[in-house]
Amino acid sequence: MLKVAFQGERGAYSESAAMTFFKDPIETVPYPTFHDALESTEEGTTDYSILPVENSLEGSVGESYDLLLTTKLIVTGEIYHRIRHCLIGFDGMDKIDTVYSHPQALGQCRKFIQDRHLKPVPTYDTAGSVKILLELKKDNIACIASRRAAEIYKVPVIKEGIEDNASNYTRFLVLSKERRAKSQRDKTSIIFSIKHVPGALFDVLEKFHSNKINLTKIESRPTKATPWEYNFYVDLEGNQGDPNIADALEKIKPNTIFLKILGSYPRAELT
Repeated sequence: MLKVAFQGERGAYSESAAMTFFKDPIETVPYPTFHDALESTEEGTTDYSILPVENSLEGSVGESYDLLLTTKLIVTGEIYHRIRHCLIGFDGMDKIDTVYSHPQALGQCRKFIQDRHLKPVPTYDTAGSVKILLELKKDNIACIASRRAAEIYKVPVIKEGIEDNASNYTRFLVLSKERRAKSQRDKTSIIFSIKHVPGALFDVLEKFHSNKINLTKIESRPTKATPWEYNFYVDLEGNQGDPNIADALEKIKPNTIFLKILGSYPRAELT
């Protein structure tokens, strides 16, 4: 049975996304950090890792993008997972004045929290916040997590669907040590950095344009090494083995300081 690493506790959205992505039964393995999860796959303890990279309401997960820069793993798949948050606790809304959850979940439920004048307390994981609730055993606190997490830890759901927008999805990437076979609807993800000179980014993007390659995402992240210099994360349609994409990637090398191909994988559908 395949082992899939995820960050968080049992009942985390990452675990649910992994179970949905892999059609056959898998063994999910929890780790305290994203780094630990990826490292387990690099070392062969697990076969795959699943990593949240962006949310439709709160945007990118910075730590995940930074880890993609350093990991030895290859991106082999993606999934858009519907996120439906629950307010979980032992009493009704009347007594609650504090709510615990992961910062992303708190941000996705910002209006609900502000309208009820609750104090948000960031934690390491949504499902982990349910465990914190059990440890503290206070009537005035609640947490935000999935219904599945509430069921696992046997804590009542006070209210379901408290996210600010019902169209709340998180994009997860699936990573392994092995490259995936080519499919008919592939996407390729890359990272590159450029010289800090006028027109440098245009020179790179122009190569994709001239090869008629559709870019579906471009995002910058600080390099961490030099202030105000950035790495660019780009998703593009097609497989790195396609002649026009291989040609474009070769053409942009003279205009880049650094280029990393994260992998080619089937494009996920938003359902």
